[in-house]
Amino acid sequence: MTELAADTAAAGDPAADGLNDANGEGASVVSRSDQAVAGEAVDVASLLERGRTLCTPVLREAVARLAPPMDKVSAYHFGWTDAEGRPTAGDGGKAVRPALALLSATAAGVPAQVGVPGGVAVELVHNFSLLHDDLMDGDEQRRHRATVWTVFGPAQAILVGDALMALATEVLLEAGDRGATSPVDAGRAVRRLTTATRKLIDGQAQDLSFEHRDTVTVAECLEMEGNKTGALLAASSSIGAVLAGMDDTAADALERYGHHLGLAFQAVDDLLGIWGETEVTGKPHWGDLRQRKKSLPVAAALAEGGTASRRLAELLADPDGRGHEDEEQLAARAALIIEAGGRAWTQDEARRQHKAALAALDEVPMPAAVRESFAALAEFVVVRER
Repeated sequence: MTELAADTAAAGDPAADGLNDANGEGASVVSRSDQAVAGEAVDVASLLERGRTLCTPVLREAVARLAPPMDKVSAYHFGWTDAEGRPTAGDGGKAVRPALALLSATAAGVPAQVGVPGGVAVELVHNFSLLHDDLMDGDEQRRHRATVWTVFGPAQAILVGDALMALATEVLLEAGDRGATSPVDAGRAVRRLTTATRKLIDGQAQDLSFEHRDTVTVAECLEMEGNKTGALLAASSSIGAVLAGMDDTAADALERYGHHLGLAFQAVDDLLGIWGETEVTGKPHWGDLRQRKKSLPVAAALAEGGTASRRLAELLADPDGRGHEDEEQLAARAALIIEAGGRAWTQDEARRQHKAALAALDEVPMPAAVRESFAALAEFVVVRER
């Protein structure tokens, strides 16, 4: 699957909502009739590639500072090498966060290169979270390969994650020392990123605690996802502009764009966590249901209160077989979520957050082409299959 998800069908067709078959595989949630015409002219693949091209050399340089074997483990995690250290052309992820960091620099009227330290820093924090999340969640596959903890052990996953988080601050502060930005603006960027990192960790703690509860409200789920996903995308959307000297009022508006974008992103991710296809997402089929995660589709279904909702609540509260449900049982739970309206509500929420993200852009003076690029990236986030 390429970075760009396939075109969705016309509004009103179930396929336009990612309902590609009886099991609901696929999760595109914005139909072409909903999308801004301006976004059609923007080459999102080029925006993502710019982020990779400008940020990856600096990212590699930062990771190379790590003591062995953390440098080798990091290279494997980023997809640059195999487990033996041999170079590969692996999948390093969508690179949405670096792309946003560079784009935010151009919103401040400076070249995208000014945002590179920010793009590298948010990518380091993002990958710190992935390394730890995979271990805590017991996930054995990411990006179509074995996760770090399964290959190198839990201790290395923890150490490398910690090291990447520390490197993120180091990269930003060095930008101020080198004159790539002012020391004051480097400090402002560090403050925003460390706040986002703390919220990300809060969100992961909330997510883990939800697994041991029978029910979680939609409001609690949205708060958790705003922390776990929205906070870092918010920082990504403003950090390049902050490095360029943008004032806090405008940078805060860009953060609001990123926060709503993060909630839209996570809503789609929650759909993929249940109905996504392993060969497309690189994650286990029914993965979130196996872990009994209280993601948005589940929380919305439980809140509905009807027959399907009550039956789902009974199954989730039953301790027997926890973590050992077979495919038939998991498919039955997915069907109950659909019947109770959990999937449809989550698709609608992704649309609502997508629109709120676009509205936040109106608060920031920026060139029209940059605004269109922000809109196109927002569309990319909600029209995807992985």
